[in-house]
Amino acid sequence: MKYRAEIDGLRALAVLPVVFFHADFKSFSGGFVGVDVFFVISGYLISSIILKELSEKQFCLVHFYERRARRILPALFLVVLVSLLFAWQWLPPRDLKDFGQSMVAVSTFLSNVLFWWESDYFATTSELKPLLHTWSLAVEEQFYILYPLALMFLWRFGLKTIVKLLIIIFFLSICTSYWGTLREPSFTFYMLPTRAWELIVGAFVAIFLWQKGFIISNITNQLLSLTGLFLIFYSVVMFDKNTSFPGLHALIPTLGTVLVILSSVKGTFTHALLSFKPLVGVGLISYSTYLWHQPILALARHRAFGTLSFLELIVLCVLSIVLGYLSWKFVEKPFRIKNKIGNKSLFVFSFFGLFLFSLIGFYIHSTNGVMYKFPEKVIELEKVKYHSINSTKNCKVKLIHGTIDEILKSCQIGNT
Repeated sequence: MKYRAEIDGLRALAVLPVVFFHADFKSFSGGFVGVDVFFVISGYLISSIILKELSEKQFCLVHFYERRARRILPALFLVVLVSLLFAWQWLPPRDLKDFGQSMVAVSTFLSNVLFWWESDYFATTSELKPLLHTWSLAVEEQFYILYPLALMFLWRFGLKTIVKLLIIIFFLSICTSYWGTLREPSFTFYMLPTRAWELIVGAFVAIFLWQKGFIISNITNQLLSLTGLFLIFYSVVMFDKNTSFPGLHALIPTLGTVLVILSSVKGTFTHALLSFKPLVGVGLISYSTYLWHQPILALARHRAFGTLSFLELIVLCVLSIVLGYLSWKFVEKPFRIKNKIGNKSLFVFSFFGLFLFSLIGFYIHSTNGVMYKFPEKVIELEKVKYHSINSTKNCKVKLIHGTIDEILKSCQIGNT
């Protein structure tokens, strides 16, 4: 399919709010909707590629998975490996145990299931989970496994049949999302059945444009694309952790993304904005930047015992972008070149990486965070972690992180 620079610009507008949201910048209280923008973009791009190849009788499931592996796994492996090295040194046993469990989940494409079981996405403790953000990768990976299989099977029945089925799935998914937001908010936030409609919206855009879409005036394109940008920015600024989400609220950034993709044609302000080279550059490295930001912020918070200054958060956000660029240039790009890394080598690399990280994660979890490597004081600390410490009737400390000595300094007999 023809490259659209404005889509990379849109990716930049998706990833930066997510990074700033996780940095806890108040002006980006709804920055988590960047993930919803990504879902629509992914559904659009993947559907465009598959439909084109199916129509030309060139679609191959193995090649599709190979391209996804080249796109997703190399940078993911690097980030997990580096996160492991720092987690091994910095995390106390209980947190290291949880990190090991999340490594297994990442390697089996089940991060969303794990974090649904473990925690609320908006809970304070979630900001201390280095691999929390991989839940969205798991949703996309699960979609990538099922979606092309369905399209391959249904293609013989014609495009109308595919559209009808997608419409049914869309309504089932969005209705479940609405119901689940009221009854099971954590499940609804993390799981594919309640998120699939956003990816399918992207598929509808792909089908519409593949069928040549419609020709409208430049003024109409201006209005629609600007409306789309407004809906995305409105969600980023006005939503927060108290917004029932995804549910019907997710329609706002989703519709905004649709309007931007459809109407950001040459000659519009939105096209000029999203094609701005620095913005396109951030979009190109958006995947790696997304991968890096959460481990960097979470591990830094562990190291700082939960509190980071505004300046430190700015530096960490910049570091995420810098590492995103380096990963894109030296990891993502080389792995996309088949002449450098053949298909056989790629599949061996992918299988070995997934297996190795699963094995390491299982070992860390099964040894209670490699408890035996910690000093006795740290093991003693684990017994009271996340609980109130009652040294006297007048002394109560809510412990999140620290050492026994630090606790004693912060809570002396006779003081409150």
